[in-house]
Amino acid sequence: MKPEVARETREKMLRDGYCVIPDILSKDFLQELRQESDRLNDTMEHHPDTKYQGTHLGIRYEDNEVMCRLAEWKPARKALEEIRFGDFAHGGGLIILTKEPFAPALYWHQDWMRWEDPLSCTPWPQTIFLSYYLEDTTIESGCLKIIPGTHLKRIPLHDQLITAHEQGARFIEEDHPIMFSDHPDQVDLLTKAGSLVLGDARVLHAARKNQTAERRNLLLLWHNRPETIPDYWETEIPQVVAERNPETSYSGSRIPSQYLQAEIGD
Repeated sequence: MKPEVARETREKMLRDGYCVIPDILSKDFLQELRQESDRLNDTMEHHPDTKYQGTHLGIRYEDNEVMCRLAEWKPARKALEEIRFGDFAHGGGLIILTKEPFAPALYWHQDWMRWEDPLSCTPWPQTIFLSYYLEDTTIESGCLKIIPGTHLKRIPLHDQLITAHEQGARFIEEDHPIMFSDHPDQVDLLTKAGSLVLGDARVLHAARKNQTAERRNLLLLWHNRPETIPDYWETEIPQVVAERNPETSYSGSRIPSQYLQAEIGD
């Protein structure tokens, strides 16, 4: 990745809460990941409460050599280092989130679980998801939807959502008018197989339903970085972040708190 491309990619991640790095997986490894994902989807139990998310199979790297190679995939690690995200590390496992044929949409949500912590205000990401789509994604096959900038800016939708996943959203009806709505600022992320999508845990995102008779395979990896200022950060640090006491224990919460504010004038 050329230095100017790396810088633009990082700046997009900081500004919009997501970015796409193309052509990360080789054709051979991509095919191997498809075959292994199909094998696991065909042999492991699918929990019915996760139908909106996908098959939701938790795989530990120590138990699966193929998925372990993905976690340590050198082109992905090199790309993270080039955009100066090299201090992010995985947590020891990934999730297979395959949308089976004609599977329902995934509701709007964000995945940050520390909204009572001043770290919620960092202008840089602390927790990111790495999404590897193993097929081209289209609106028909259930592509990702993202509302850019919502990792740093509160919008009305934040306060209308049912809390994510096991805390409520998994049990809603498929025709919920808000959770499955379209938003005027959303981006439908149409990606090519083998690309890597990075997203800030705080950004609002969802996925369209799979309207096709084919599986849409997704491998989801979560990465975290130390609670420090990134070495690339050269501008102002929010006061609440600068004054945060690292020794304080903050309660976990998925619900955006006072640390997520709307822009003045909204």
